[in-house]
Amino acid sequence: MNLQNKKILVTGACGFIGSHLVERLVQEGAQVRAFVYYNSFNRWGWLDSLPPKTLKSIEVFSGDIRDLGCVQKAMKGTEVVFHLAALIGIPYSYIAPESYLDTNVKGTLNILQAARETGVAKMVHTSTSEVYGTAQFVPMDETHPLQGQSPYAATKIAADMLVQSFHLSFGLPAAICRPFNTYGPRQSARAVIPTILAQGMAKKMGIRLGNTKTTRDFNYVTDTVDGFVRIAEAEEAVGEIINLGSGREISIASLVQKIAQICGTKMVVKKEGQRVRPDRSEVFRLCADNRKAKKILCWKPLVSLEEGLTRTAEWLSRNPSQYRESLYNV
Repeated sequence: MNLQNKKILVTGACGFIGSHLVERLVQEGAQVRAFVYYNSFNRWGWLDSLPPKTLKSIEVFSGDIRDLGCVQKAMKGTEVVFHLAALIGIPYSYIAPESYLDTNVKGTLNILQAARETGVAKMVHTSTSEVYGTAQFVPMDETHPLQGQSPYAATKIAADMLVQSFHLSFGLPAAICRPFNTYGPRQSARAVIPTILAQGMAKKMGIRLGNTKTTRDFNYVTDTVDGFVRIAEAEEAVGEIINLGSGREISIASLVQKIAQICGTKMVVKKEGQRVRPDRSEVFRLCADNRKAKKILCWKPLVSLEEGLTRTAEWLSRNPSQYRESLYNV
């Protein structure tokens, strides 16, 4: 499927990955409707930072995916749906699990029902590597067992199963995109890379973090977005779950040292209790098997970790007011 001139709905368009996806789709020549979470300030999240030319070429729809009527209205007339809207902060899911159920599960159900009713040609649903939990084997392919080690992960597993059920039960042309740890400009300060960068660039020697022995598979945001687009384009992706990951893992401790070199400063980690997940909830290791993405999508990450960190640091240096490095953001 060629996305040029296609009418496309992006939920979660105001967020980190969503705003980058909107930019990419505009570059592809798509007609984009950006679904953003309604607020009384008339703010569109990270879409507000896009170039005026890009903003003029998209239609912004303010609403709430928890409201089926709102979703139906947003989806009317669209051909492709990228569903990214979700609550994603793991620590906050310990505090407000019902909110995650409403948004991540009921919200996804609303998207699926509307997509079925309107007869969209393709739906791409956003999963997460967190559904795998701590690796039972590496690299982790799409057959890896699912483990709901946090309320967030449990709701994303439920959402994934709903998508699969609508494909199998009703023939909905849906695919599941399962990114590993995406990073880059505009990412929330609750994530580990902007947390380290913000503290390091503030010249704080004592970097406050949680568990630094855990490993993650990091991927620059433009590579993740490229995977989303390729999934939408590939007919072979319908009904599939596809990992987007580099196949390389790095510990958070080693990541700190890489970032310290980029920032040109010494960093000493100070473990902070409130940043540590409950032991049985912690995901200690993640490393993707991306062979399926390579086979079906001809996809592979192009931006190295070193290059991606440098780009992210440069962006943050130009936008220092985006983060309050002295506060812990759940």
